[in-house]
Amino acid sequence: MLPDSSPHSETLLLTTHRMSLGDTGTRGYFLPLLLVCCWKVSTAGVADYDDYSVNGTDESQGEPQNGLCPRSIPGETITENNTTFLRISKDSHGLLNGTLTVVVLPSFYTLIFLIGLPANALALWVLTTRVEKLPSTIFLINLATADLLLCLLLPLKISYYFLGNHWPFGEAMCRFTTMAFYGNMYCSIILLACISMDRYLAVAHPFFARSFRSNAFAMGTCAVVWVVAVLFTLPLTVSRQSFPLYKTEQTLCHDVQPWEEEEHRYYYYFIILIACGFLTPLLIMVFSCGVTLRVLLGSGEKYALAAKLTALMLISVVAFYSPSHILLFLHYSHSCLRRDGMVYVAYMGSLALSTCNSCVDPFIYYYVSEEFRLNVKRGLFGHRKDSAVSMKTSKETLPSKNFHHFHCPG
Repeated sequence: MLPDSSPHSETLLLTTHRMSLGDTGTRGYFLPLLLVCCWKVSTAGVADYDDYSVNGTDESQGEPQNGLCPRSIPGETITENNTTFLRISKDSHGLLNGTLTVVVLPSFYTLIFLIGLPANALALWVLTTRVEKLPSTIFLINLATADLLLCLLLPLKISYYFLGNHWPFGEAMCRFTTMAFYGNMYCSIILLACISMDRYLAVAHPFFARSFRSNAFAMGTCAVVWVVAVLFTLPLTVSRQSFPLYKTEQTLCHDVQPWEEEEHRYYYYFIILIACGFLTPLLIMVFSCGVTLRVLLGSGEKYALAAKLTALMLISVVAFYSPSHILLFLHYSHSCLRRDGMVYVAYMGSLALSTCNSCVDPFIYYYVSEEFRLNVKRGLFGHRKDSAVSMKTSKETLPSKNFHHFHCPG
């Protein structure tokens, strides 16, 4: 039976429309359309699923009392023979077996993997072997590393969803995959903020920046970023992430959690994650990019491309990372009676959307450079030079006649 429309559903649709504000072009229509389609496909999956005899659900399972809307699909813990199972509602089981989770999501992750893996691997190779080591280059090397590691995790998620939301790799690997997925995502966000600030200082305050910008400073900053990203995901590492579904052979990873943990432990965790892992870096990027754009646009038409790249970087961060954090905030900002996890499928879609940034980053920061592309061709076709080319990437040089990038004093 198809779930009735509710004010909560209308709020979700209105939210997805608002999330597109501030974007331009095709991206402004693609983002709300993706999330709305995810919601429609998932509800269709509930209607299509009609076999509940021994599937780990309980038709008479009581609804929990009014409380916080869960970020994940909530389950009831059942212990038998010293084994803890989770039992979920029929609607929730339908969501997990819907077209979105077993077809759309793994197919989308596969596309991201096929594009992001070679793009970031090639970029990392060129940055580490054929580019002069400058402070901004070090930031880009770490960004490419974080994006590459995120892409390397995707085959595990792809197999999980293609297997019908079944995790055969064990609890330890589930914890590691969950921790690494979120960790690399927030590492990328913070590194993007560092790159924006580095560009801002080099463009708006070049003499001040020259007094402390060094390779050692950049490496130290990146080390701190990686440590912070690990600390952000520590609660996911120390808590159980995989649960067998009651009366089935299915084991779930992270997508279903006991609702008691959602209301208590994860509530504070994800609120802190939103504030420190996304909002703070986003504010830094908005300020840095805003000042950088003002300086570039005030310097003449010849810097128009540089200004467009700066704006594109900020738009991509907002478009790809905002939806998942907006949904998190909405989940934990009000209470609801029904906690079947229906809104969680939109969150799953928004997480998949966030991985698009790992594909976009190489083309905004690396391949936009004509000299970078030339080094790629030389590396691939064997036209090597005796020493690494002193190349300034899109974060290093301002646009010139032959090389359209930003100039940052090295």
